[in-house]
Formats: sequence, structure tokens, C-alpha cells
Amino acid sequence: MIHSPVVFHVVAMEVHQAAEVCEWIYEAPYDIYGWMPWPQMQELNIEFGDPQLRREQYVSVINEQGRLCGFAQLFPMEGVVRLGIGMRPDLCGQGLGHLFMEPIVREALKRYPEREIDLEVLTWNQRAIRTYQKCGFRITDTYERRTPTGDKPFYCMVYDK
Repeated sequence: MIHSPVVFHVVAMEVHQAAEVCEWIYEAPYDIYGWMPWPQMQELNIEFGDPQLRREQYVSVINEQGRLCGFAQLFPMEGVVRLGIGMRPDLCGQGLGHLFMEPIVREALKRYPEREIDLEVLTWNQRAIRTYQKCGFRITDTYERRTPTGDKPFYCMVYDK
């Protein structure tokens, strides 16, 4: 039996999808990518808990059945759009990353055709780095950045159109 590849689509992030993302629990060491509870995100009006920011910068990634598979933030900066990406925990490590990334990159190119596309990734996250490289991103810089658990080394990866 031949299985067709999974097809992902980018859509506007709905409130129920934002709330679902807050329930995701990742295994260590990826557990640092979890979010605070949805009511707290809304109360603090931060990230996708802020309705305007959610509308302007966040998208949901769904499969052909309409099931939420992940999300992306398309954060506009001077001359750049920075991607923030999250895949549903049970889909991570299944070899779907490049298929997941394709519609996100297409959306960024559509929204910001004149801007460079980049992302930041912790240097230890080789699983994500391999995926990003497979999708056309290359490491252009290394630096330390503050995280909730202290300063950590990151790569900046830029999409090579």
C-alpha cells in the first residue's frame, strides 16, 4: 500500500487553536518549548493571547482533515521576517518537518516578498536544525540569548531563496 505524503496548510489562528497549543506537553529536552496556561496568556495579553498580535502574526498549520498540527509566528522586523515555529508534540521526530515547514515559508514569502526570512534555533536542537537545512535554511550567525533558564547559544538561520 502506498501512502501519500501528509499535506499541511496554513490558516488564520483561531482562539480554540491558540488554547490547544497551550495544552501541548513536550518531552525533555524539548519541554522548554511549552507555553503558559491559556487563561494566563489571555490575561497577560501576550503572544497569541493578544487578539491583535494573533491576527497579525500567528498562523495555524492544519492537515487535510483540519486538525491542528502546529503554528507559526511571522514576526516582521526591519528587512526581515523572523519565523517562530511549533509542531504538535506527537508529530515531532516523525520526519514530517520539511512538509510542515513548506507552507509556512510560502506564507512568509507571500506576506513579505521583499524581506529575508530567518529563524532562531538553540544550537543543541539538531533535529530542528536538520529540518531547517533540508528546507533551504543555512546557519549565518551564532550568539547567546536570554531564555527563561538563563543565557543559551542560538543559531540564526536564513532561508536561501
